[in-house]
Formats: sequence, C-alpha cells, structure tokens
Amino acid sequence: MNEIAGLEQARKILAAQPFSSLVGARLTAFGDGEAVLEVDIREELLQQFGSVHGGVLGYAADNALAFAAGSVVGAGLTTAGFSIDFLRPARGDVLRAHGRVVRAGRTSVVVRCDLSTVDGGSAPALCAVAQGTIAVRQAA
Repeated sequence: MNEIAGLEQARKILAAQPFSSLVGARLTAFGDGEAVLEVDIREELLQQFGSVHGGVLGYAADNALAFAAGSVVGAGLTTAGFSIDFLRPARGDVLRAHGRVVRAGRTSVVVRCDLSTVDGGSAPALCAVAQGTIAVRQAA
C-alpha cells in the first residue's frame, strides 16, 4: 500500500483530480483518520433555488470520505459506495466536508462525513451527512 505522508502529499493527490480543480476544492486538514475538504460557494455551483447543488455536496462527501480513509490506510483506495442525507439547503460562503473514520479494516474502511456551510463569522450550519465504504485496492 502506498503511504500518504501528510497534508502536502494529500493536497498533491487532490490537485491531480481535474474535477476537484474545476470546483476549486482544497484540503484544509488531513491525518489521524480525518480529512476536511472545503469549496468556496460560488454561483456556478448552485441549483435553481440558490443553494449548493446536491452533486457538489455528493462530490465533497465522496472525497472527504476517501481522504479520511487514506489518512489511515494509505493511497490505493476507491469508493465502494456511500449514502447522503440532505438536511437543509446549503447556503453560505464555504462548503466544508469533514470525514472521520469509523472503522478501518484490511479490505475496507467505513467513514462518516458532516457537510456544513460557513458564512462569515457565524457558526457552521450542518446541511448534510454521509456515510460510506472505501475499498482498499489490492496490488496487482
């Protein structure tokens, strides 16, 4: 398994994902079974009612889940599946996805993610929760 040394290496992996660059995602924390991914909320990421599109929330959850898992078991992962529950419209300045490992096994990692929006100086507003299974790929 390939080790992910720390935040800077994880950021390089994120930067290698074209879609992550398109949405402007950044990792702000990585390690010890946790990862935080942030996206500045801008008009291009909204749906017709003015809140962040569910596809963007799903993307953020997926990557936060995978990076949190990677902080425990290293690189060479793929998402096996995840579910997401939308709790309220995502509105604010920044979308923050905070993934935390629940259990890391030899072949899979179960991870939870809280998705919140941050607006200026106010407290983060929880807008969605996700849980997923990240598969540890076997070396060929």
